Amino acid sequence: MTIELRHLRAFLAIAEEGNVTRAAARLHVAQPALSRTLRQLEDHLGARLADRSTHHFELTAEGRAFRDKAAAALAAVDSALDPGALGARPLRLGHTWAALGNHTVPLLRRWDETHPGTPLRLLRVDDRTAGLTQGKVDAALLRGEIATPGLRTELLASEERVAVMPADSPLAALPRVTLADLAAYPIALNTVSGTTTLDLWPPKDRPVASIEVTNTDEWLIAIAAGRAVGISTVATPSNHAHPLLVYRPLADAPAVPVVLAWSEGLAHPAVPDLLALAQEVFATGT
Repeated sequence: MTIELRHLRAFLAIAEEGNVTRAAARLHVAQPALSRTLRQLEDHLGARLADRSTHHFELTAEGRAFRDKAAAALAAVDSALDPGALGARPLRLGHTWAALGNHTVPLLRRWDETHPGTPLRLLRVDDRTAGLTQGKVDAALLRGEIATPGLRTELLASEERVAVMPADSPLAALPRVTLADLAAYPIALNTVSGTTTLDLWPPKDRPVASIEVTNTDEWLIAIAAGRAVGISTVATPSNHAHPLLVYRPLADAPAVPVVLAWSEGLAHPAVPDLLALAQEVFATGT
């Protein structure tokens, strides 16, 4: 049979809701009809996309892999059919939490001056690739090692790490902080888009506990509330200043690479210009 966009939308709704009944209500269709649509898609792909029973639903490995492809395909179709996009095609630049730190505003200003015909949209997407693999953005500013298949990356800079703590923490009195200093406290870990893992510490010297969060807002709140300390990079203080937080240099942790990433193949034609300008802004600071 012919697979249509409705099959992709149905699958994504089921994946997002984690339940066929809720997805059916969201799409305003009957549950049996939605289940048939899912089976048709699975038959076409020759793979089971979800393990489902009365009390359990979970995407299979094939389903998780297909979810990103389906999201990217629908995003491309929606963009192509958007009447407002018939003019200049905007360049969508994703980031997960700090963009380019102090370099963000200079980049945006310089772009507007040098490329007035191509709008540059900066979008925060709480995802490991800032929405790149889902087709939500055309390029992304990412930190850490990126091993996602199908992406090209170019190094822009390396950022030193900083320790983040509540303003009333004893650590705030130190001019510099070490990993050993932080190990005495619970550590907040952004498991979706953060660059910090417990592997920064030797196994026998790891923090006493950890708190897992899924985005920067949760991470900041956990630290400001005194529930944990954290590690980030020097880009963060300029974007996330807070009266209850203190940032201190972290003396003994490796720097974090900052890259511009984009998808191989049909990339936005302005990506090379964006790369050149980002490299220039980092080199000159303006």
